[in-house]
Amino acid sequence: MIKNIDSLSPEKQKVLYDAIPYVTLLVAGADGIIEDAELERGEKIAHIRGFRFHAEWQEYYQKVDENLHERLMELIRLLPRDPEKRQEVISGELSKINDVLPLLEPKHAKHFYDGLLSFARYVAKASGGIIGWMSIGPKEAKVVDLPMIKPV
Repeated sequence: MIKNIDSLSPEKQKVLYDAIPYVTLLVAGADGIIEDAELERGEKIAHIRGFRFHAEWQEYYQKVDENLHERLMELIRLLPRDPEKRQEVISGELSKINDVLPLLEPKHAKHFYDGLLSFARYVAKASGGIIGWMSIGPKEAKVVDLPMIKPV
């Protein structure tokens, strides 16, 4: 695991650990409806990355995977029901990553940022295209580049 994460304050660690559930919900809710297929895709990708991703981030994904489903359900319950307000709140939460990434080693910050972008694309492909496969819908396309997070 990235040693820098352990040295962060609990609040900053939470920002990193909540990134995956928030990205999942941002993309899943882009069209106003959070579909089970999108949530399942997010959970599946997080699980796979626990053993197939940049070696230094595998433990992070394992930890995220431990309670991802429960965290997603909790956030769905807590976030506003109105799609626009929900997206606004999620974007605000994800923008907090901008304060944390500079505290990581540049290589690790880049891997994390790139990982979030690819994660968002995988989730977006869960419901777009022909019979829900291999395409990103127009509303998801507006959020998959995670515009609230500064590129590393």
